[in-house]
Amino acid sequence: MLVASQLTFSRAGRRIFRELDLSVSAGELVQVTGANGSGKTTLLRVLCGLLAPASGSLTWHGARVRSGDPTFLGALCYVGHTNGIDPDLTVAESLRLAMQLAGQRDADSDSEPAGIRPALEALELGKLAATPVRKLSQGQRRRVALARLLIARRELWLLDEPIASLDDHAAGLFTAQLDAHLRAGGMAIMTTHQVLARPEGADRVLRLKGGTA
Repeated sequence: MLVASQLTFSRAGRRIFRELDLSVSAGELVQVTGANGSGKTTLLRVLCGLLAPASGSLTWHGARVRSGDPTFLGALCYVGHTNGIDPDLTVAESLRLAMQLAGQRDADSDSEPAGIRPALEALELGKLAATPVRKLSQGQRRRVALARLLIARRELWLLDEPIASLDDHAAGLFTAQLDAHLRAGGMAIMTTHQVLARPEGADRVLRLKGGTA
């Protein structure tokens, strides 16, 4: 369980949010909504340790999270608003790199390793495995970025507008994987302009407005 207590963050003298409380537990999805500039992305960056709050605290499974905490960082996977993938790599190479960064062994660097095949199939990227990322559409690039979630196999997903550039079919593919993650006891916090209507799971919506929720 992740618990954020009384988080406050300011930038250039402007209060982005103040005294924000948030929690997420196994099997739960928290969807964070709000207008542009309301602090959704900043909140995720604070939660994953990329930004330091002015005040407040995080606990992970009851233990205080401190800057660079290896236990907490090893339990999360963050997909930002930008995809963060090298355009010169192929789709398969990008996912192999994700395997290595996640500390997983790549069985065969000269052929498609079994470890990335389920992720390729889950997001219908198999036919694009040998294609350089630079040749993909924005929606296809987003699917590659999201496939890294399936490679990393982390308990906590932090997602910044994960379906913003996906068509309805691709969004459905991702939602199916999100559902599977939650059913397996995972948890997720995602920002969105359009709340996902999911028939199953314990979901909550956090609306940011005027620096509060």
